[in-house]
Amino acid sequence: MWGFITVLVDSLIPRLREVFELTFFQAGLVQFAFFMAYGLLSIPSGYILSKIGYKKGILLGLGIMGVGCLLFYPAASLRMFPLFLLGYFVLAGGMTVLQVAANPYVAVLGSEETASSRLNLSQAFNSLGTAIAPAFGAMFLLSDSIKSKANIDSLSDTVKEAYLISEASAVQNPFLVLAVSLLLLAFIVSFIKLPNILKKKEGFGYGAALKHKVLKMGALGIFLYVGAEVAIGSYLVNYFLDMNLAEVIKNTQWMRTISESIIQQDLENVDSKAIVAAFVIFYWSGAMIGRFIGAYLTKIIAPAKVLALFATMAISLLAISMLTNGLVAMFSILLVGLFNSIMFPTIFTLSLSGLGNYKPQASGILCTAIVGGAIIPPLYGYFTDQFDFKPALLLMVLCYFYIFYFARKSNSYIKSNS
Repeated sequence: MWGFITVLVDSLIPRLREVFELTFFQAGLVQFAFFMAYGLLSIPSGYILSKIGYKKGILLGLGIMGVGCLLFYPAASLRMFPLFLLGYFVLAGGMTVLQVAANPYVAVLGSEETASSRLNLSQAFNSLGTAIAPAFGAMFLLSDSIKSKANIDSLSDTVKEAYLISEASAVQNPFLVLAVSLLLLAFIVSFIKLPNILKKKEGFGYGAALKHKVLKMGALGIFLYVGAEVAIGSYLVNYFLDMNLAEVIKNTQWMRTISESIIQQDLENVDSKAIVAAFVIFYWSGAMIGRFIGAYLTKIIAPAKVLALFATMAISLLAISMLTNGLVAMFSILLVGLFNSIMFPTIFTLSLSGLGNYKPQASGILCTAIVGGAIIPPLYGYFTDQFDFKPALLLMVLCYFYIFYFARKSNSYIKSNS
């Protein structure tokens, strides 16, 4: 559910950009509101978790996510961009609590040596949600053309009212379904027996946790990784439109067949955004496939070595996309998703190494670093406004270079402390 909702935000960005006539920087504020919740609420969530335990933390997170989805109903009815941002913030607040609880819980369910493998496996199901979301967004959020403010103002009152109602329902209905699903999931989880393995509940423990150098380095790694992954995913539709790939897809039979099979509509009847958005599914499904593979690789190869290899591949693919056009540029950047796959769970578990009962506090610190998803996308949007998409991708390259550096340094640290 949290993977699905995280990526569904990406599908709404092109729609909101047209509805509210936003610049790329302003559109990036959607991700800012969403991921800023991690920056503000992760450490408080870690403290709450140390008091109430993992299971109640998971229930609290799911409940808040449900409330956040419900806020999209009035936001869509009133067509207020700030209210959309508030809805995103509340939704992300629930996801923050859920992440702070679930990630370390998976990590401590067995030995530290296999923690990366376990978290990669569990996050592969997170990626199942991220793989489904782009197709859902293309079908329900991006398939129809959106009128500009000038076009709307020129309509008669009756036609204008009908258009605004249809626009609102296009957003309201999917998020109402999500709200009900989340609250139902919380109800089901409340009856599931989970082991109580959190022993230490006294004090904050953040000072002790931050004495670990790898945790601090890992927090920066999470910041840059999430920022890069989200920035790429958020702007893929606009990047593809900028390269005029909608026409390329329509005029290439096998590409046309793929797009039509995903969005289940004839391409002559849908907006260009939906035509290219259908292919974003490969970016996120690559992450799912990679995590299943990564769960095995990190079991037989040192996780830090796998992380270094995947960071190198991400850099190489971005360079190819920057230096080419057309389908080569398109598929090279989509393949970055495959190599993103193991980064979050592997950085996370490497950073938790040797922290014992301070894992809830360390998880709060690491989840705070997810705020990179709030900072990097609008920064990438700003550079795109100034220099265009391809030169701005250099920012992503720098993010992945640091992840490569972290992998090498953490491998040395773990060896010296083993």
